[in-house]
Amino acid sequence: MRRARRLPGRDRRAVRHPAHGGAVKAREDRHVVVVGGGIAGLAAATVLAERGVRVTLLEAQQQLGGRVRAWPLGDGRTMSRGFHAFFRQYYNLRALLRRTDPTLDRLVAIDDYPLTRPDGLTDSFSSLPRTPPWSIIGFVLTSPTFRLRDLTRVDVRAALELVRVRFPGGYSRYDGESAAAFLDRLRFPPAARDLALEVFARSFFADPTDFAAGELVAMFHSYFLGSAEGLLFDVPDDDYDTALWAPLGRYLASLGVAVRTGVRVDEVDAAAGRVVAGGEELVADGVVLAADPRTARELIGKVDPRVAATRNAPPFAVLRLWLDRPVADERPAFVGTSGFGPLDNISVLDRFEAGATGWAAATGGSVVELHGYALTTTDDVDARLLAELHRAWPETRVAGIVDRHLLVADDCPLVDPSPYADRPGVQTRWPNLVLAGDWVRCDLPVALMERAATTGVLAANALLAQWGVAGEEVWSAPMRGLVG
Repeated sequence: MRRARRLPGRDRRAVRHPAHGGAVKAREDRHVVVVGGGIAGLAAATVLAERGVRVTLLEAQQQLGGRVRAWPLGDGRTMSRGFHAFFRQYYNLRALLRRTDPTLDRLVAIDDYPLTRPDGLTDSFSSLPRTPPWSIIGFVLTSPTFRLRDLTRVDVRAALELVRVRFPGGYSRYDGESAAAFLDRLRFPPAARDLALEVFARSFFADPTDFAAGELVAMFHSYFLGSAEGLLFDVPDDDYDTALWAPLGRYLASLGVAVRTGVRVDEVDAAAGRVVAGGEELVADGVVLAADPRTARELIGKVDPRVAATRNAPPFAVLRLWLDRPVADERPAFVGTSGFGPLDNISVLDRFEAGATGWAAATGGSVVELHGYALTTTDDVDARLLAELHRAWPETRVAGIVDRHLLVADDCPLVDPSPYADRPGVQTRWPNLVLAGDWVRCDLPVALMERAATTGVLAANALLAQWGVAGEEVWSAPMRGLVG
């Protein structure tokens, strides 16, 4: 009798990518230094340590999580770099989180995330079928941004590219073409373009004119047209550190990993496998460079042209507000926006995050977070974001601000239209140095946090293969579209 295939989610077309075989545990003492304690570094450290490799994990910040970390404000409240959606097709990230939360109880579902414009047009994903092609058919039939006469103007050949995609060729096929150029070629209705596509493109912290069309097509495939997991997502039930990364850090420590936070790496000698951090020299059999792209350029850009050629996305801003009264009951926990100046989305943290919920219950207020991506200027960005909140949700105009925290940063990667093959991959010309992160090339249809987790596993596998130790499988959304 044939055994049923174990799946990581509900999508029967999800693809398992087996790892190489070998010994269950490392037979010799092997030491790996992982530079960066974000998702990629945590994934690499976990796979290595579980196979008996001695790991030293170095993180410059005081908390783990990288660009998905959270930190205390000193009075019980926390701050972070902004809202992140944990989609159900993030199979490898969710596998990492299951190390400390086997049933993923710390993730809670967001019922909907409507996308809205100032003219009142709003799209919703809550009642759509999850299985393609019914998902896109349902969206077109129910969306107010699609009208029959508009659909007749869509370029059919360009639209078919969205369902005929194959990976990894789906990335290189669009070398030199920006997401904006692809959207122009597609000829979607302007309102639908803003809500259904451009909003998603900006979630990569990029302006569509400087963002790779191949990434946009892959994203649309992974989240909507190629995966049966649907477009709804989960979020942690508390701040990122409490819910996710502190437990994972304790798990790594239980495996013998030396987790060292607040330690900045000053030098990586790729040829010698030598890392200098905090005035200390560490010699290792392997190095996983899982830092942000700017740090990676500083450490090895002089010797690795592909890393040197990476770029950072424009600045983004996160404004967290503690208000003295709640927002209207009908406001969703998360809403995407288009046409509201620098404001790209609004989150109501007390709808799902335990710390914020407790603060709101104690004060009668609300914790609201505003995000602006790919900013052309950061001048007065807090005032501009606040003004757009008042325009989008008028009841907030009379709310008093108990406290506010603004974060402006520019350390996210930019995946621009340059040739796909020119991007740095997991493996480098030095066998003992591997790369991991959401800025690292990966042939699977994965992005953002899932690309970080996936390349972290693949980086660990690349080292383990050299030592005859079995690697870890990864999963992805289907490697091809519904047609062709």
